[in-house]
Amino acid sequence: MPYHARTMFKNVFGSGFLVRTAHVILTWVITLILFLHDTELRKQEETGQLVQPVLFVLLVLVSVLLYFTVSLMDPGFILSDDSDLQFTLGMTDEQQDMIPPTTKTLRQRRCGHCLLQQPMRSKHCQTCQHCVRRYDHHCPWIENCVGERNHRWFVLYLAIQLLVLLWGLHIAWTGFSYVPTWQLWLRTNSVLLAVAVLVALLSLIVLLLLGSHLYLVSLNTTTWEFMSRHRISYLKHCGIDENPFDRGTFHNLWGFFCVWGTVVWEQVYFREGSDQV
Repeated sequence: MPYHARTMFKNVFGSGFLVRTAHVILTWVITLILFLHDTELRKQEETGQLVQPVLFVLLVLVSVLLYFTVSLMDPGFILSDDSDLQFTLGMTDEQQDMIPPTTKTLRQRRCGHCLLQQPMRSKHCQTCQHCVRRYDHHCPWIENCVGERNHRWFVLYLAIQLLVLLWGLHIAWTGFSYVPTWQLWLRTNSVLLAVAVLVALLSLIVLLLLGSHLYLVSLNTTTWEFMSRHRISYLKHCGIDENPFDRGTFHNLWGFFCVWGTVVWEQVYFREGSDQV
């Protein structure tokens, strides 16, 4: 069985099984409540206007599929030195000798946990027990790391999930029934009110996550680099406003969303240093 298939099988029934199951159950329970109450979705369904109900269900389904995509896929695990030696510096000894001296230095290191050589921007995740390329963070929501291979899918998932939540909040708002007293209103709308409050809270969380990730992506930095800059060997000697990986907002976003494959960050790092000499 290929490694990625084994990894996905292990992830499905691993420690994150309960988290993923709870996420799926909560998603479809909220969707069912929106259809069972007197919301615009139910009214459209009863009158045969199925376009919006079908679109909403399809969007929920897409969000669930994206959730499992980012949750189960390999985020960029470093499995062996043999497969990673070509990315250590991405250039020959002769090419390295041609690099002009800069104030930046790169200390080659091996991970103290898995004993594998770490390419630049990688980090060992204690939860996943692997080093991850272009490590961003370990997300307890998806029970997986966010790294080089699944980061763009994570951002896309956040965008779709935010759209689903905001649409669901609007639908819940249309289902509140008017009654003359607060006590009776609360009894009549208690379930829908609880759903609306939960969806509003989740919407705020996802909005903040999406905004922060888009901001960091536009700078070509990661959550780990942003939070732990002073402890990272290849960044702690840089100036406060200096980012050796920043190629401009447009190129950063284009490279993140449109360029596939492994990036040799050592080349970007030293090229930036060479340009400043």
